[in-house]
Amino acid sequence: MVLRSPIPGSRDPGAGHCTFEDFLANLDENVWAEWVDGEIIPMTPASSFHQDIVRFLLSILSIFVETHDLGWVTTAPFTMYLPVPPQGREPDLLFVKRERMDRIRDAYLDGPADMVVEVVSLDSRTRDRVEKMAEYERAGVREYWLIDPLRLQADFYRLMADGGFTRVPVQDGVFTSEALPGFRLRVDWLWRKPLPKILEAAAELGLV
Repeated sequence: MVLRSPIPGSRDPGAGHCTFEDFLANLDENVWAEWVDGEIIPMTPASSFHQDIVRFLLSILSIFVETHDLGWVTTAPFTMYLPVPPQGREPDLLFVKRERMDRIRDAYLDGPADMVVEVVSLDSRTRDRVEKMAEYERAGVREYWLIDPLRLQADFYRLMADGGFTRVPVQDGVFTSEALPGFRLRVDWLWRKPLPKILEAAAELGLV
């Protein structure tokens, strides 16, 4: 990774730590890790089913976002920098609205995404449900999808006017996004093996 723009509030936390600049500049692109207040936290490799769900969501979201010119969607490894406390998280998937795309840098997103998706792994349940949820809520992530294929459970949270997340109910098995107006996710798609074909899911969304 090569950093070509400054990081707001970046600092040297002291011996045994590294700055966010060093994290971005020196981490191998094939290594999945996060940076939290000067500490590098390596992530466990994901399962094939985890990756299949991420690829499926990326595919249908990319088609939807491009069709409606809504903004930009990507997957890990791509760092989302949050200033308080200083941290660089790598969500499984994130979406940035078109009018906020000026915050996208070469190697990181400067500030919270509008929508974040985390697909839970065995070792990440507490991190995703407790630590990251609190961080994303505090940072102002507008919508948080928490997909747990181990429990066949999907939870969706929306940021309210008071700055707190509230859980959004799924109606008749379908979640309707507010961060991506008009996008509907049929939750049982995520548990199918194999997952639905992309074009079939896109057709149900009226995209093809």
